[in-house]
Amino acid sequence: MELSITLQDPHKRGLLFGPADRHLKMIRQALDVQVFAREDQVKITGSAKNVSKAASVLEHLQQALRSSQPVSDAIVAQALAAAAGDHGQGSGEGLDVYAGAQPVVAKTAGQRRYVEAMRTRDLVFCTGPAGTGKTYLAVAMAVHMLKHQQARRLILVRPAVEAGEKLGFLPGDMQAKVNPYLRPLFDALHDMMDYDQIRRFLVSDVIEVIPLAFMRGRTLNDSVIILDEAQNTTIAQMLMFLTRMGHGSKMIVTGDDSQVDLPEGIPSGLLDAMQRLAGIKGLAFVRLDGQDIVRHRLVQNIVEAYASRGPSGGNRQPRALRSASQSSQRRQNRSARYCPPSSWSASGGLLE
Repeated sequence: MELSITLQDPHKRGLLFGPADRHLKMIRQALDVQVFAREDQVKITGSAKNVSKAASVLEHLQQALRSSQPVSDAIVAQALAAAAGDHGQGSGEGLDVYAGAQPVVAKTAGQRRYVEAMRTRDLVFCTGPAGTGKTYLAVAMAVHMLKHQQARRLILVRPAVEAGEKLGFLPGDMQAKVNPYLRPLFDALHDMMDYDQIRRFLVSDVIEVIPLAFMRGRTLNDSVIILDEAQNTTIAQMLMFLTRMGHGSKMIVTGDDSQVDLPEGIPSGLLDAMQRLAGIKGLAFVRLDGQDIVRHRLVQNIVEAYASRGPSGGNRQPRALRSASQSSQRRQNRSARYCPPSSWSASGGLLE
């Protein structure tokens, strides 16, 4: 296998390669690959597994330089050890993606099931409370696939639905109006890629971040397509989105069914799709819970408190919780006349 990598900061190649290209020699000897550097290009040849490891090491070192960290022999050795550890995990936890010079990895059992489902299935639905890494890991998987040329494009999609308050007419052109709704997706991207690279990819349409309404009529081939906040889609919108999938593409649908912001009486397209598509082979349904929350330690306590207490005093229960409760009741009612497929895994989350 041969892989060409374009250096993100060619003027720092001396720091990256080390005195007399010592860091490149360490990579060659440790991974049994050939590494050739010319101007802003580095070409790596060898077995597919070792080439992937070498690319991971170079990415780690470039991330360190962008964070103004010195690249010493010790840092190179640590990157080599990390690459060997990530690629040696049979569960597929390791992704060739870094955030702040640290590799992005699944941190809980639920997240590991999620990453494995994304690796092995072309359509994955992931639900769970806030802070479980649904969107973050989906973006990380997409960046990993772009880096390893397993996909040509990354499409990030979100419904433009307000969270319980009416903002009125927003100023600016179309992009300025929808940008606030798409901001969380940009936040995840900026953690894993530098600003200049994201800007180049946006200009060349390698990366698109768009509202759901603009998906109609498109066929997306060889792409990773992520639908975030899918609980706020209608049934018609979900059908429209799922049928955009073209050859060689992967779709990841994420949402929190306890935070539905649709108007009263409009069913969630996410909950409907999970019921309709339950018997179709080749799909994966992953459910994350409070044990998978990886934000601030208080987030898990907050989610549990809101889920367990229900309405307080004379106020009505928040609509998001009412929707989750009503959806749960509807599922219980259906279970009396419908036997779930036997292919649900014993670990509670993955359906093939």
